[in-house]
Amino acid sequence: MNKRSHGFTLIEMMITLAVFALLFMVGLPSMTTWLQNQQIRASAEGLQAGLQFARTEALRRNAQVRFQLVDTLTAACALANNGSNWIVSINNPAGLCDVPESDAAAPLTIQKRSGAEGTPNAVLAATGGSTVVFNGLGRTSGAAITRIDVSNASGNCQPAGPMRCLRLNISSGGQVRMCDPAVMDNTDPRFC
Repeated sequence: MNKRSHGFTLIEMMITLAVFALLFMVGLPSMTTWLQNQQIRASAEGLQAGLQFARTEALRRNAQVRFQLVDTLTAACALANNGSNWIVSINNPAGLCDVPESDAAAPLTIQKRSGAEGTPNAVLAATGGSTVVFNGLGRTSGAAITRIDVSNASGNCQPAGPMRCLRLNISSGGQVRMCDPAVMDNTDPRFC
């Protein structure tokens, strides 16, 4: 009588585990870079959506609406050009970032977002201040943020490193455009 064995031998299982471990070790660095790049993109897209929302609200209300970068969303908040949180409001939210969204209570907060929501490693650097004020025509008014660079704390941007950092440019006309500062070809739509 011929016996057939079913299943795996211990040696076959160990070889399979060794191959999976090797593949995991080879793929881990590129997976980490991909995850970091996704966090940068999520942060940049969130900022772009917030800026466009503030502009739309200014047009809808025919009044000035502010987009501010803040260091925290607590009562001790302050405006910061490297703050990862943002607030869209009518008045300056400094010291009042914990107030719920309201059309009656100061600072008349319309919307806010924590930088920790899905993008904890994103690092922001705004040029031109920490606030953009959109007027009733959708244009920026006064001194305002003209650029926000979004990078990652755990790596260098291309071309020196693996991270795909992004930039938001805000024109005086109120348009918000996302671009890639590593792109050097001025015919490429990603060019800054």
